[in-house]
Amino acid sequence: MHTETNHQHNTTEPPLSRGPKPGGATSRGPLAWMRQPLTPRVVTTGSLTSHVHSLAGPPEGGPVYVLLHGIGMSHRYFRRLQLVLAGHGDTHSIDLPGFGATPRPDRQLSIADYADVVAATLRKMGAGRAVVVGHSMGAQFATELAVRHPDVVSHVVLLGPVVDSARRTVRQQTLALGLDALRESPVGNAIVFTDYARSGMRWYLTELPVMMSYDLEGSLALVAQPVLVLRGSKDPVASRSWCGKLAATAPDGRYLEIPGKPHIVQHGAAEGTAAAIMALAAG
Repeated sequence: MHTETNHQHNTTEPPLSRGPKPGGATSRGPLAWMRQPLTPRVVTTGSLTSHVHSLAGPPEGGPVYVLLHGIGMSHRYFRRLQLVLAGHGDTHSIDLPGFGATPRPDRQLSIADYADVVAATLRKMGAGRAVVVGHSMGAQFATELAVRHPDVVSHVVLLGPVVDSARRTVRQQTLALGLDALRESPVGNAIVFTDYARSGMRWYLTELPVMMSYDLEGSLALVAQPVLVLRGSKDPVASRSWCGKLAATAPDGRYLEIPGKPHIVQHGAAEGTAAAIMALAAG
């Protein structure tokens, strides 16, 4: 298990950038969400470094939302969702070790390693229990975090989870991702491809076997927290049957589909995704 080096919140950090007020406008222009300033933090736990990008919620408080990206990705494809959620609570979108602009680890990391890093990072920040949202491979991180560190997780949200037990080969996953690229928006694809380039093919291929071999169904059966499994109806990566099966596997699971959206549902349908997440947290 990963050991954190410091459990105390650093009170000298600058205040978090604040998100919009609940019910207020979240953008001015179609790309205004890209200009919303985030508060960056570099958090090192043991030998591994994460970059946390945060937005403060309203002064009266609310749930804490933690966003965990998938393989090759970063906080950037969560920004639309983060902006909406920040109108209701503090949000922390974490670039995990090896991804985004973080330093590359000197060894392959398991799903358990990543879960331990997230737990140590949240404790070091003093974030408290959080609604943990994971997309794609991030759904594996979120599930493992809930099992290994239930004290930091209040609810679990799995967006477009992988890997479908009926399609467990790299070839099948590659074909599904290629089809998804034809369905994503130009901005969504631009984020994906530039993040893949930043992470690098070497680290992607290092972590790909970890993603492919993780038993999400088996782990999800151990999650005691409320779980929401959410997909876009046009997602070729996370099928309807697979997501429904996961929701039924979780002891306290539910399933939701957002019409007309592909794999990066949190980018293409930020408002609907946020509404579903907040409904879970409120329930």
